[in-house]
Amino acid sequence: MLFYRTTLNLARFLQEDAPDLGENPDRQTVAVVDAWKHSDFLCKNYILNGLDNALYNVYSPMVNAKALWKSLERKYKTEDAGSKKFVVDKFLDFKMVDSKTVISQVQEFQLILHDIHAEGMVLGESFQVAALIEKLSPTWKDFKNYLKHKRKEKKLEDLIVRLRIKENNRQSEKKAVDRIFIGYASHSSAYRFLVHKSEVDDIHVNTIMQTRNAHFFEDVFPYKVAQERSSLERTSMDQDPS
Repeated sequence: MLFYRTTLNLARFLQEDAPDLGENPDRQTVAVVDAWKHSDFLCKNYILNGLDNALYNVYSPMVNAKALWKSLERKYKTEDAGSKKFVVDKFLDFKMVDSKTVISQVQEFQLILHDIHAEGMVLGESFQVAALIEKLSPTWKDFKNYLKHKRKEKKLEDLIVRLRIKENNRQSEKKAVDRIFIGYASHSSAYRFLVHKSEVDDIHVNTIMQTRNAHFFEDVFPYKVAQERSSLERTSMDQDPS
């Protein structure tokens, strides 16, 4: 609306008061005042015309454009201050959950950042990166700690790429791959496994996997039962040399 007033050369009437006629105005002064009132009338009604119909009757009694503009500013600038608090609350309350994909939640986070910037509040990129890392869900704790201890500062877009790659890897790891532990890798602390069942395209049956990141579940049902059974079988085999 302010831009529209400016293009019509009427923006000054949002700040000016009507010129004073004085006690004995001459013809020229009266003409200047009449011209001012005509322009103020146009400015005021252009604003009223731009309002919602429900607001027209509320603001039409205003005496001039300046009074109308101040009244609108008082109302809507107060609402702007409230919207800033709302956006800040939204930013502080935002936390990622495991029921949604990380990337979809990153997009939600970026929308909140956009709203913050739209409200005139500036957040440095390093702060945005640190906040995004902190808002990852608890199941990402190890990766969070890894990112926090990285000395080189990351850009937000670089971090999002890393999160996308990590999420894809985690989804692949969730697919069923049954392995049998066969020993330790030579000259290494890594474990070796023989794959006997796989739902992952890149991991084939009867191949050997080598990894440092392994979890053993021999004390968890049904693995414990299977281990006890195999232990009994080994004992009987030891007693029978054949």
